[in-house]
Amino acid sequence: MEFSGKIIAILPQRSGTGRNGEWTVQEYVIEDTVSGQYPRKMCFSVFGIDKISQFNIQMGDELTVSFDIDARQWQDRWFNSIRAWKVERTNNAAPTASNVINAGSTVPPPAPTTAPDFLAGDDKDDLPF
Repeated sequence: MEFSGKIIAILPQRSGTGRNGEWTVQEYVIEDTVSGQYPRKMCFSVFGIDKISQFNIQMGDELTVSFDIDARQWQDRWFNSIRAWKVERTNNAAPTASNVINAGSTVPPPAPTTAPDFLAGDDKDDLPF
């Protein structure tokens, strides 16, 4: 799976010793930059000091993160982990064929088929969640 966005938080690095030796993990929060008003966020981890150094993730980096999701049980509770296995920078990426085709397209996006549930003058402050 993949998720693209901008790094908005870098959590403190954690390390310890397990049955297989010493380990180090670094967690990052990435925010989707194309979702509009309600952007999605994801906290992912990079496991191993070698991968942490290789990826060299900094605040504000725009990335595409390839990751695996796994669940584990601890004391009758289940926890998900999102572990990155590949990180690609997108802010300095060369244009791809699909970007060139989309950038040169003169076809406008389709118009909405229904009216929105609210109008600009509505006094409602309801959130969609």
